[in-house]
Amino acid sequence: MRLNSKGQVTIPAELRRKYAFEEGDEVEVVEVGNVLQIVRREGTERRGKRLTGHMRGRATTTMSTDELMDLFRGD
Repeated sequence: MRLNSKGQVTIPAELRRKYAFEEGDEVEVVEVGNVLQIVRREGTERRGKRLTGHMRGRATTTMSTDELMDLFRGD
């Protein structure tokens, strides 16, 4: 990895997948002895939870879940 002019690094995709890091996750860089570690910030919501929380209660339909599923599936 290489540090860019803004002091940023890119975490390789295979490591992001392995440790379940997603866009929008908050991380911290902590110093442990002579080593810097990238860790997920404690107490922050995961991306999926943030998205569902943002969407909850915004539906504008009176259709039931079963009716919507039939519509989407083309049944």
